[in-house]
Amino acid sequence: MKSKIRILASATELFCRYGFEKVSINQVMKLAKLTHGAFYSHFESKEALYKETFREALRRSQASRLIKGPYSIQNLTNLVSGYLNLRDLDQPDSPRPEALLSNDIDSDNIEVKKLYEEAYFALLRLLENRLIALSRLKTAPLRISPEQARNKSRVILAAMIGAIAIAKSITVEKEREAILRAAQDQIFGMLNLDETAVRPSSKLTLSIP
Repeated sequence: MKSKIRILASATELFCRYGFEKVSINQVMKLAKLTHGAFYSHFESKEALYKETFREALRRSQASRLIKGPYSIQNLTNLVSGYLNLRDLDQPDSPRPEALLSNDIDSDNIEVKKLYEEAYFALLRLLENRLIALSRLKTAPLRISPEQARNKSRVILAAMIGAIAIAKSITVEKEREAILRAAQDQIFGMLNLDETAVRPSSKLTLSIP
């Protein structure tokens, strides 16, 4: 069991940092400081390892935690501002689990595509339900139908994941920040959250420390 935990920890770091295609079993086992043969005592293939890693990473992700938290505008803004943050693109030691969603967005592997679709629909449902619940609060600035909530959820996920994927491929820091800031502003605008209501309370930061 200890060996399996070490393998999963190593795989999580590598998959989050580089994606499925660029990580080999040898790299995972080297980081875990275990022999290559020990891998097959716990996993049938790299796909099987990725599947378990992906689901655990998604469960531990900030998106999953925040989206299941209290029904409040603050909670939703924390989700968006926390996800679209340059600090999380450049963590030297432990990249966030959300990196999996942007790393493998264009993978041709069938198993990876299935997992990606599973994660997408799970987050879509959670976000949709949250928007519907928030729209029913008297203090919320949002009044939408269930169908509108689904469409807005699609846009939010596309904006967050797409912005991160593009920003990670660009080396110019100012442009990276501009991409993430623009995506964030578009999401808040779509939710009728003005700048004065959002920025001071959610402490948005897009600078690399």
